Amino acid sequence: MDYIKGLEFYQDSRETAVTLGKFDGLHRGHQKLVNRVKKLKNKHRVRSVVFAFDMLPLYEKLGLPREGIMSNEERKMRLHGTVDVFLECPFVESISSMTAEAFIKDVLVGILHAKYIVVGTDFRFGHGKRGDVHMLAEYAGAYGYELFVEEKEMYGDREISSTYIKEELRKGNMKAVNEMLGYPYTVNGTVEYGRQLGRRLGFPTINVQPAKEKLLPPNGVYIDCVEIDGIWYNGIGNVGVKPTVTDENRVLIESYLFDYDGNAYEKDVEIQIYEFRRPEQKFASVEEMKEHVNADIAYGKEYFRYKRRGE
Repeated sequence: MDYIKGLEFYQDSRETAVTLGKFDGLHRGHQKLVNRVKKLKNKHRVRSVVFAFDMLPLYEKLGLPREGIMSNEERKMRLHGTVDVFLECPFVESISSMTAEAFIKDVLVGILHAKYIVVGTDFRFGHGKRGDVHMLAEYAGAYGYELFVEEKEMYGDREISSTYIKEELRKGNMKAVNEMLGYPYTVNGTVEYGRQLGRRLGFPTINVQPAKEKLLPPNGVYIDCVEIDGIWYNGIGNVGVKPTVTDENRVLIESYLFDYDGNAYEKDVEIQIYEFRRPEQKFASVEEMKEHVNADIAYGKEYFRYKRRGE
């Protein structure tokens, strides 16, 4: 997969099947769009392109924090190997001020050479969000592309969206989050050197600081699974600031892995979060904390035993 950041760096003149959106989370609805593009590529021998608007410049301009389901790097990693091109387009002034008509003519047709365009029913584009699926359909004949509009995926009686996933993520409802995503909620990062307190207490842990734009579930203990050097290890993880042992107030994910005894310092790892166990709390003593952690470990091991049996 070719990764291109910035529309001006796309130089390919071949015809494409392209899908567009923000793609925050690459949830089941997004996957439906990507799968359609892949099918069109295989059927018509065109290049498959995912065009993602990177909204970070807009948030910075407005002085707002960006809280995403996935970081830009995580999105690139999840798309790897699925399409020919992942084009990340920063939402800068030249893009945000472009009229919808100009976006179709100059970007979709002029730069991307779109032969097939795949979007969701609520896709909006152009200055003032004046462009929509009806406008794309209206211009299809004039510019020689075919439009595919995909219906929304549902979760219960609501449409799956990044907004809905964020609502449930903020509640710590990982079951709903993971079912809407179609994969476990994932955090990528590099293992830091810590105080090694867990090792002294009998449960050595790894510490990872998530990307600053990454939206996390509420501080607490979760069932998780961590990939190190291509191998997955079951465990439990604490999302939070570890108030019993430090006053740094820096959010980390600290995971104890049941069957890992190697040295993971400075390794890049992937953490999958499965289920909320309990809120983070400040204990009266390290001994009290150890009792709760031992109970969490027992709960986590039982969780994976049931999972292996498919219960």
